[in-house]
Amino acid sequence: MSTQSALAQSDKQYSLHPYTPLKANREQGPFVISRGDGVYVYDESGDRYLEGMAGLWCTSLGFSEQRLVNAATRQMQALPYSHLFAHRSTPPAIELAEQLVQLAPKGIERAFFTNSGSEAVDTAVKFAWYYHEARGKPTKKTMLARHRAYHGVTIAAGSLTGLPYAHDGFGLPVIRVEHLTTPHAYREAHPGESNDSFATRLSNELEATITRLGADTIAAFIAEPVMGAGGVLLPPEGYFAKVQAVLAKHDILFIADEVICGFARTGNWWGSDTYDIQPDIMTSAKQLSSAYLPIGATLVSGGVYDALEEQSTRLGTFGTGFTYGGHPVAAAVALETLNIYESDGIVDQVKASSPHFLERVQALQNHPLVGQARGVGLIGAIELVADKECKTPFPAEHKIAAAVANAAKEHGVIVRPVPGDTVAFCPPLIINENEIDQLFDAVTEALNDVSSGIAKAST
Repeated sequence: MSTQSALAQSDKQYSLHPYTPLKANREQGPFVISRGDGVYVYDESGDRYLEGMAGLWCTSLGFSEQRLVNAATRQMQALPYSHLFAHRSTPPAIELAEQLVQLAPKGIERAFFTNSGSEAVDTAVKFAWYYHEARGKPTKKTMLARHRAYHGVTIAAGSLTGLPYAHDGFGLPVIRVEHLTTPHAYREAHPGESNDSFATRLSNELEATITRLGADTIAAFIAEPVMGAGGVLLPPEGYFAKVQAVLAKHDILFIADEVICGFARTGNWWGSDTYDIQPDIMTSAKQLSSAYLPIGATLVSGGVYDALEEQSTRLGTFGTGFTYGGHPVAAAVALETLNIYESDGIVDQVKASSPHFLERVQALQNHPLVGQARGVGLIGAIELVADKECKTPFPAEHKIAAAVANAAKEHGVIVRPVPGDTVAFCPPLIINENEIDQLFDAVTEALNDVSSGIAKAST
């Protein structure tokens, strides 16, 4: 029995995979990735694939950045573990908090460390509740989110996620959450409605929802600047300005979920910079360490911090945290990741490479299967339709986006099907022009393969 098949048999017998049809994995086995180099990964047979999703929107510096390996090694040798409870800290955690705050949008003043984006979002919810409790407004508990939003899958974050698969079978949501219309003009705008009118209608919906529920019951509104796993959905121009005006009027916090958008993905340090968002609370993870080690952070404004400090003084402690939050090795790797972003000019590099990336994304608009192509910075997607003029989707059971992703894999490229029959692209930030062409040449071939298959099936 080969090594590959032995591993596959072991996986089928012992592993429980996330976001996977469990019976299918038990029958088919896994796709085993054994090593990486730059923007490429290799399976156990030695076949090479361009990783067009940077893993899960996260491996920004590719799969062989030696400086991150060295940072982890140095810290493991110096201090492999300590915690941040009860006044304790470590040099990498302190330095990372300082750099994060200095990079953050104006008004952000403190950083709290978690182990993942989901934990960062759960923590943001707790902070919002704690903040309002501190200000004598304990009834402000309801959270506002959007349909098709992805905020994670822990109990609170999963409740905020606006995708059925995160709720079905788990009994979620279990916290009070109201989901609003997805800001996706291609699907949600009325015929003839301008982007500005669409944004105004969504802000009016927000206002009406607050009036219906009562502003004294609502803690915060959470939003990804670009909705990643929900389909790479870009907000209409003016949307966030209108939303923020409504929230400010009703004393409702704005939580910017930057887990995917943070660290140059949209062409600026933060998606909040790209879309002029001034968050009260902000979450980050993924590209914070280029995914080399698990780490996340929840960042808060000065106003939020002041309330947290006052309440913790009143109660005697700030009663939340994680054993591994700010783990010194993860913090050291994250700190070196930020140093690389700065020294290598990653933001400028993304600004230089994104025009070609977006040109190749937009060129797919001409394909007969593509209803809309969209993107910003180095994140993009194509939404697949059966009829371009009428925007008619394929029957869900056809799983057309998955078919395109599978076909792309046969051409040596990994992309991801996401809800709405959409294929997403989110390559490592270090991708060059030739590699961008390789990515989209393969996707074009995959679209042609699937289109040919549909044509044959219809004859």
